[in-house]
Amino acid sequence: MSVKVGDTGGGIPLEALGNVFNSFFTTKEAGTGLGLPIANRIVTNHGGKIQLANKIGMGAEFNVILPLSP
Repeated sequence: MSVKVGDTGGGIPLEALGNVFNSFFTTKEAGTGLGLPIANRIVTNHGGKIQLANKIGMGAEFNVILPLSP
């Protein structure tokens, strides 16, 4: 099963792509940098993964993939 979540913002800066799932990394002035790392840990702990499609100037899209339980 998969769910895609995206936006139409400016996308994720290329220099930040390698850090988006690292705890306490943020490009915002006010933020903790914990949202994506926590989401990624929850999905990973359930045997899934999160894929990122970044479209500079056109937004970003996250595809959350989880296995179906029997």
